[in-house]
Amino acid sequence: MTHFIPLESKLRNIGFNLVAGVDEAGRGPMAGPVVSAMVILKEKAPLPGLNDSKKLTAKKREILYELILKNCIDYSVALVSHTTIDKINIANATKLANKLCFASIKIKPNAIIFDGRERQIIKIPYMTVIKGDSKIKSVAAASILAKVTRDKIMRYYAKEFKKYGFEKHMGYGTRLHRSNIEKFGLCEIHRKSYSFKEK
Repeated sequence: MTHFIPLESKLRNIGFNLVAGVDEAGRGPMAGPVVSAMVILKEKAPLPGLNDSKKLTAKKREILYELILKNCIDYSVALVSHTTIDKINIANATKLANKLCFASIKIKPNAIIFDGRERQIIKIPYMTVIKGDSKIKSVAAASILAKVTRDKIMRYYAKEFKKYGFEKHMGYGTRLHRSNIEKFGLCEIHRKSYSFKEK
């Protein structure tokens, strides 16, 4: 059982009635976009088994994804492409995806909790929490929305670029992925600014 820090309710108690959590999926992969999600959960949203998306099975993430959509006030998802990542780097691309989430969410939060520690390019009150996806309920929910969305995108790409096995590794630098790059070279969705050598 994950014990979340009740940061959203603490913020509500001091006047921030709409608190959003934000997290991203896809900082580490060598291919595909980075995807950010922003979610404002209803108070006491029943989300059994909620956790950082990395600690859940794909099936559990899919179940929670549907529950989150039913138990949120509003949410948004935004992606930044591999070509933009190559132009502005992954840290800036992630901040841009976060900014796009805020721009596209219809019900605007008045405070945001971000996973990590980086300064953001958003002009409303926000906090950053290291490992927020395993400590803060709304950030964990955002991590699931981002991960499920990105996995769907990578499964789509797997059909288009069949040789690379994207449905197995989602673009991460696994041994299979690296050996396929050695055999076939880079494809259209690879992040050309990344290092593809064995570490």
